[in-house]
Amino acid sequence: CGRTQRLYGTGSAVRPYSQRSTQVGAGFKPALLPVTRHDNLVSVARSSYHQTEFLHSGNAVQEANLKPLASPPTIVVLGGINMDLIAVSPRLPQPGETVAGDQFYTAPGGKGANQAVAAARLGADVRMVGRVGSDMFGPMLLEDLRNQGIDVGGVATDTEHSSGVAVILLDDSRQNHIVAVYGANMECDEDQLRATESALEGADSLLLQMEVPFPISLAAARSARERGVRVIWDPAPAGDVSSDAFSVLDILTPNQAEAEALTGIEVTDVGSARAAAESLRQLGVPVVVVKLGERGAYYASGSGSGHGAPYEVEVVDTVAAGDAFGGALAVALAEGAELDDAVSFGAAAGALAVTRPGAQEAMPGRRDVEALFSQA
Repeated sequence: CGRTQRLYGTGSAVRPYSQRSTQVGAGFKPALLPVTRHDNLVSVARSSYHQTEFLHSGNAVQEANLKPLASPPTIVVLGGINMDLIAVSPRLPQPGETVAGDQFYTAPGGKGANQAVAAARLGADVRMVGRVGSDMFGPMLLEDLRNQGIDVGGVATDTEHSSGVAVILLDDSRQNHIVAVYGANMECDEDQLRATESALEGADSLLLQMEVPFPISLAAARSARERGVRVIWDPAPAGDVSSDAFSVLDILTPNQAEAEALTGIEVTDVGSARAAAESLRQLGVPVVVVKLGERGAYYASGSGSGHGAPYEVEVVDTVAAGDAFGGALAVALAEGAELDDAVSFGAAAGALAVTRPGAQEAMPGRRDVEALFSQA
């Protein structure tokens, strides 16, 4: 069971879908991909960008013979790869108190890996760069990424440090509380920088977060900028971001807490999100998208700004909504979407992610995202 909540959407400030050109921006049109439906299984197979997606759909098996795209976007992700340890309880314990939980499960996660899976399920060719440990979680994490069709040639195995883990507590409202131990992720070094630079050849976008050492991410952003690759930086979890980063990224995607950490402005509504976004723009960030959760998203760029109203969905688990948003935003922009449509497409992915438990397994497939996006 869950609760109905409006999450990650765009609406009133964005052109109604019926008014959108089928060639938005540089020719963006959400691609209808061949979809095979199967019970609770997601797999992606690529052959000349002919895709078959298995989505959460019940017991029926169907395949739609839809026209494949000519070529997929290429997304590079340098970021965290973690195993999530998730406990669900009616409420969080007070200090010294034990609360009986309702459920426990493990799931592959990490903000970088989550965004990689989000982009892959939407049709992108994804190249992952990072580190895992040689413990029991490392091989499992790599296998999960491979099963999503993600290139893990840039992921090293660290024999001296554990794989990253995140201990996640979900309360009765399904809001998440996370303690992360990053382990091998924080040992990323010049080897991962070189792997990223190699992966950037022919890429459309580089996705960055804050779960690997900041200097490595900053150097990777500079390398991407030199190659003409779009840099999308999700400053999560909240931490110190030097002003050097603002001049080498293209899009910054903080949530409310991260926007406050970066600007000192408490973000509680659309008005304060606007103020935070404009503050970041004044610091040199070209495009800012502030994720407002149940209040939607606010975006600002040199060519305009807007607020997207949220979609109404049944909330099960909010763990990876922001990562679903980030991966989908990257895919839409790489396919030529204008910013407002890309935000709306990302919002649809984020909304669908909260309707399913877990992190990577909650990432929606292309057809589901398009169906919700068409309602904006």
